[in-house]
Amino acid sequence: MLFLTGTTISTALSAANLMDIYQEALEKDAQYQSARATYQAAQEKTAQGRAGLLPNINLSAIRQTQEVDTTLGPAVTIQNRGVTISATQPLIRFENFIIYSQAKTEVSRAESEFVVAAQDLILRVAQAYFDVLDAQVDVEVAGAQKEAILKQLEQAQRNFEVGVATIVDTNEAQARFDLTISQEIAAQNALEVRKRTLQGIINRFPEQLARTHKISTDLPALRYGSMEEWVIVAEEKNFALKIQQAAYELASKEVKKMYSLHYPTVDLVAQYTDQTGVGGAITGRGIDLTSKSIGLQLNLPLFQGGGTQSRVREALANQERARHDLENIRRNTTIQARQQYLNVTNGIAQVKALKQALVSSQTQLDSTMLGQEVGVRTEVDVLNAQQQLYSARRDLAKAYHSYLMSRLRLSAEAGELDEDVLLQINAMLQG
Repeated sequence: MLFLTGTTISTALSAANLMDIYQEALEKDAQYQSARATYQAAQEKTAQGRAGLLPNINLSAIRQTQEVDTTLGPAVTIQNRGVTISATQPLIRFENFIIYSQAKTEVSRAESEFVVAAQDLILRVAQAYFDVLDAQVDVEVAGAQKEAILKQLEQAQRNFEVGVATIVDTNEAQARFDLTISQEIAAQNALEVRKRTLQGIINRFPEQLARTHKISTDLPALRYGSMEEWVIVAEEKNFALKIQQAAYELASKEVKKMYSLHYPTVDLVAQYTDQTGVGGAITGRGIDLTSKSIGLQLNLPLFQGGGTQSRVREALANQERARHDLENIRRNTTIQARQQYLNVTNGIAQVKALKQALVSSQTQLDSTMLGQEVGVRTEVDVLNAQQQLYSARRDLAKAYHSYLMSRLRLSAEAGELDEDVLLQINAMLQG
């Protein structure tokens, strides 16, 4: 699975598309950078676990001066110094082998966690991006409605002044105009808030974002055709599930490690010592001493106050908890895969229906305006038709963005969300 590491920052001269924002987030998002550092730290677990299988070598040195008083003469000064090198090579330590195996499992879990963080970044960027686009649509719809209602208000005022309309038409248009102003203010505030959310990811205020050029009803097919196929893939590839599987493996190995505390250990031990002035404090004259030793050291634990048995019982309980957690994650994964599949398929149907509703709303507006010209439709009828058209445009844009997010989430549940999927979504936005 490939994730970019470069940064592409769009200039103020062009609107940033979804991929531009994502590439910025790769370098600027603090949450993702924290996950990267955590992943890098976890890579050291393997070396730390391997250390228990390798030799342990220590060097110690001493140098001291002793003044020894005697009754037979002046004080004697004795120089004493020594160097000791010791080495221990574990030969039979079942606990250390299990620790090394656990370390490799921890690294594997960290890799899955980092992939989850990368997928989460894609989802957070896409959601924040679409939230801004949705807010922009709301602002535009509110502005268009305000402009249309203003025209209706001005027309109603003129008609009232010349006596061809009542004050009721003017008051109704004024009320709608005032309401639309408040809606526009609320929409502008929501847009500002959503831009600030995106700013929290890329660490800059997003001035311009690329908009959807054209929404096509010819939407790309999903990679897998049926819901059950997506569920099977999710059970095999979902990274949250892999993380919990690793947690269960760690718990199982912890049980073995606790049992291994009952087993004997065998080490190869070697030591070299070179000392001068040994025994000088007693005899008044030290001697030089060099010693070398090598041999096997056996340690057999017999009784530790019941602590080992307690640790075994604790590890068994934690293993059982991890097993139930794994089953819970597996069930949730299948549920989420089915839910996101339904969201995608329903989203396709909704986009197609709203696309047709937009065409119908435009036709209705054209007919209503023509009816007004010939005197069979009123200004209020035109206003209602215009508002219906604006609402259809807004609903279509939001449904399309929701559909695209569902595709991303479905890919994430299947463990297949990467930049290739995001590139496809970005292309669908560009039309």
